[in-house]
Amino acid sequence: MGINAVLANFQPNYLLFPSSSSSVSSTVVATPTFLHRSSSQQTRFSPPLLHKQQVFATASCRNVNESNSPFKSAVVLSDSYCTETSELDEIDWEDLGFGFISTDYMYMMKCTQGGSFSEGELQRFGNIELSPSSGVLNYGQGLFEGLKAYRTEDDTILLFRPEENALRLRQGAERMCMPSPTVEQFVEAVKETVLANKRWVPPPGKGSLYIRPLLMGSGAVLGLAPAPEYTFLIYVSPVGNYFKEGVAPINLIVEHELHRATPGGTGGVKTIGNYAAVLMAQSAAKANGYSDVLYLDCVHKKYLEEVSSCNIFVVKVFGQLIFWWLMLFSPQALLHYSS
Repeated sequence: MGINAVLANFQPNYLLFPSSSSSVSSTVVATPTFLHRSSSQQTRFSPPLLHKQQVFATASCRNVNESNSPFKSAVVLSDSYCTETSELDEIDWEDLGFGFISTDYMYMMKCTQGGSFSEGELQRFGNIELSPSSGVLNYGQGLFEGLKAYRTEDDTILLFRPEENALRLRQGAERMCMPSPTVEQFVEAVKETVLANKRWVPPPGKGSLYIRPLLMGSGAVLGLAPAPEYTFLIYVSPVGNYFKEGVAPINLIVEHELHRATPGGTGGVKTIGNYAAVLMAQSAAKANGYSDVLYLDCVHKKYLEEVSSCNIFVVKVFGQLIFWWLMLFSPQALLHYSS
């Protein structure tokens, strides 16, 4: 089975920011939401793909908090911010790697326990204030997501199935006793954050804009209980390949004693506490020249489960040859492994 055959089952990309030369037919479209720029209009971005129609929007965003914020004062976005290039001049797009690079804006939305998230806002990227007694710091009540925006050869910016990340966040929030944004709120927040930071989307083939949504118990709580307040936040960073090998094969070591998840635990959701537990095995693997760790199930210790930072797919070729196909922060790659 070829890679194209596997990808054929995926839903289409979102066309987030078309190039000036692109056009969209006025006929009914399928799953993607199409966003056009118009210098004569200033509308808020449309909720995603629930209505099969063309949507017109600008790069301007009205939900920019200018007061009552611990962050630097924000400015209303316009096309003029795209001319700021000093920070971009220092980026080596040929050797980007997977590390954090501060960008311009982040998105924030809050609600109380038992309530619903209301309209969020874009703010200048910066540090946030948290009580030392916040639920996320004391009891790990938090979730995160990860998705990407890509720039194509015609300068179009695409998102890949953000509604699926929204649904996974909602599933995890239920497990962690947290309220969560609706799918529409999640996707719109992602769109606004990417458009506000679109100058940071790498050139075609040089990487992507990594999008990190966070949902956390930000309210103060001392006893073990759900936090009284929750924050949904999105920040972005331009990134290259997750593994230093890029699209070349990577080496994994099979871990027999330490485990990634357990029955009845939180391995089925993307909670923040799932990740620190892999650092010991991952550090040992990298110290011995491996790229990452391949975990086995914790009951029988013989079935493949996942890698520290990603899922793993097994593809049989001609019924005999088995190739490992990794789908994570970096492009697909064939894997070497060692037990």
